[in-house]
Amino acid sequence: AVYGVVLIPFSCSKDVLNPQIQENSAGLVFEELEEEEGTLGGILAVRSRSRRSWIWNQFFVIEEYAGPEPVLIGRLHTDMDRNDGRTKYVLRGEGAGSVFVIDEKTGNIHVTKPLDREEKDEYRLIATATDRQTDRALEPSSQFIIRVQDINDNPPVFDQGPYIATVPEMENIGTSIIQVTATDADDPTYGNSAKLVYTLVQGQQYFSVDPQTGILRTAVPDMDRERQDTYLVVLQAKDMGGHLGGLSGTTTVTVKLTDVNDSPPRFTQSTWSFSVSELAIPGAEIGRISATDADLGENARLVYTILDGESGDTFNITAVNQEAVITLNKPVDYESRSSYSFSVEVMNPIVDPRFLRLGAFKDRATVRVAVLDADEPPKFSRSRYLMDVSENCPPACTVGRVSAIDPDTGLTNNIRFSIDPQSDSEAVFRITPDTGLITTAVELDREREHWHNITVIATQRDNPSQVSRVLVAIETLDLNDNAPELDRQYTTAMCDSSKIGQVSSVIHCKITCCFKLSKTYCVIKHFTRCFLLSQLLPLSRSASSTLTMYVPLVLRDGTSGLTSTGTVTVSVCPCLKGGARSTLPSPGLSTAALLAILACVATLLAVSALSLSLRRQKRDSLSPLEEDDVRENIITYDDEGGGEADTAAFDIAALQSAPHSSRTRDLPPRNPGGPSLALRVGEFLRLRLAQVTFDPSQPPYDSVQVYGLEGTGSRAGSLSSLESDGDKDGDKDDWGAGMEEWGPQFENLGRGGSD
Repeated sequence: AVYGVVLIPFSCSKDVLNPQIQENSAGLVFEELEEEEGTLGGILAVRSRSRRSWIWNQFFVIEEYAGPEPVLIGRLHTDMDRNDGRTKYVLRGEGAGSVFVIDEKTGNIHVTKPLDREEKDEYRLIATATDRQTDRALEPSSQFIIRVQDINDNPPVFDQGPYIATVPEMENIGTSIIQVTATDADDPTYGNSAKLVYTLVQGQQYFSVDPQTGILRTAVPDMDRERQDTYLVVLQAKDMGGHLGGLSGTTTVTVKLTDVNDSPPRFTQSTWSFSVSELAIPGAEIGRISATDADLGENARLVYTILDGESGDTFNITAVNQEAVITLNKPVDYESRSSYSFSVEVMNPIVDPRFLRLGAFKDRATVRVAVLDADEPPKFSRSRYLMDVSENCPPACTVGRVSAIDPDTGLTNNIRFSIDPQSDSEAVFRITPDTGLITTAVELDREREHWHNITVIATQRDNPSQVSRVLVAIETLDLNDNAPELDRQYTTAMCDSSKIGQVSSVIHCKITCCFKLSKTYCVIKHFTRCFLLSQLLPLSRSASSTLTMYVPLVLRDGTSGLTSTGTVTVSVCPCLKGGARSTLPSPGLSTAALLAILACVATLLAVSALSLSLRRQKRDSLSPLEEDDVRENIITYDDEGGGEADTAAFDIAALQSAPHSSRTRDLPPRNPGGPSLALRVGEFLRLRLAQVTFDPSQPPYDSVQVYGLEGTGSRAGSLSSLESDGDKDGDKDDWGAGMEEWGPQFENLGRGGSD
């Protein structure tokens, strides 16, 4: 079966219930309804269930109710109970046996202790009717609820109090400040136990509170922070709708007014007086003025300004916190002006337009500054002097004059001049103590020192402690007193076969003469060429036959007539045919450059030699039987040659008909009617000798030139033994004659004959 419970509050009229509901001393009791629906006390219940025999008793218990004995809150009964004592009522569920107990025979339910609705507002229980003898259920168990009925036993509580809130000063009426909230633990759905109303206990003069929402608002306009910046407000929350008998709770709200720029600045006094010595330097502090502003922070920031007036830019003013520091911007002179008066303005840089109605946010004050007289040092007519004097001028030559006055009296006869010894340690200049005339003490040389910087001291005679200094720059003017000179050392080279008057690019040289003119330094360059005036003697053709000549040059200044001598180094070298000069250092190269070139060449040769040595060692390690020159190899074989008579072993005709070797092709060709073979051979040998001597690419050692063919047409005949028949003695004279015709180089060979 499906069972249900209809909850009926005590305020419900019994007329709406089923006629089976009855009333007893504990309250209302009713029997289960068969299919019915309706609204009882605002609670809708719709249940469909089969008829059963349960009769229900009271469902509510008042919280905090206490009595001397357990309180009867209801009774369970079933029509199966015959009142014979066999029916047993059993209660199970929340609080059964401890909070709630049941009489097993009658079904009466009692509560054993006071209940707190805020701790637990309902209990769910299960009732069962059983046969006491058989312990069998007389009908199925059913669940019911016991609700704890609320009473007003909890006051309102402000969980987040006390509160601190802020609001800008000078705000309008009704400006929201903060919302406070209180809570009540009583049942808000039953009665007015949890219905709260907010009121002000303290602070009603300046603030108000919404009774329903708890929003705190301003109640007056123009609350001025400068008069009072903090307010303490006490609020109360009362339940029962604020009616008599309701419980209440209170909290505090500290309201702080925040600042706005509603207060203009004001000087603490309208007139300020200060004094300053005429010896004070720019930047010196003269005095301080102050202004007040009742606002705070950025709203109280002040800006001070010196208004345009008779002081001009003599003074400066700078804000420091709420004060202003007046400093000296330019030197003051008591003799020129003894006092100054000017106006100073103070203002807020940021102004709230809402409060301009209160007046201008600025203020003015007058400042007077008196200049105090002091004994001042002499004052030069210039801050720096620039003078000049010619070089080579005899001592006591006038340079210039300095002047100074006593600013206190305006006189000049009270000043004594001197030169600071540290600035003129060599005592090059003198100065007249009374007049300030500067003269030279020694003869000056512009080429030695162009500028002289000295310091002149002016001392007050009646007060030697009053001293002033000034810088005097003296320029030494140039005179044409220096002879021209070569700008560097010149070196050139030429061939020993050069003709008189010959000029070529090889022997071209450039000479620069420098002249130093007065007033302005300039360089005038003259160019000249070196000519050969007389024929040179031929030099030996050896590698070391180089002639070095030093040619003196006379340089003359056409304006002053001053002269000097320079030297040009000329290297005369033996030249090859056609004028080609043997390899010599290039003209114009310095000794350091030549040494660097030679060092590089030596390094390359050393590296090449090392590389060749390593290659040779490698080749020897691979083939130890090989020799360096294959022409010197000795080939061993068992066949015996036939000697000179053995002409079949080698075909000499093939050798004789072979083309000319590379060496024979080097001989000059023979033209009909041209020089004889002997002359051509001599020319050929001289050419080879020159190449070996002067060509750096040729090996620096003697070599034997090997030819495969002697050539034909020689009147000396063949020198080979291949065609010899052993009878050549008769040709000795012809051989010797041929050698003589070839030249002295073959005389020994001619005398030897066929040997």
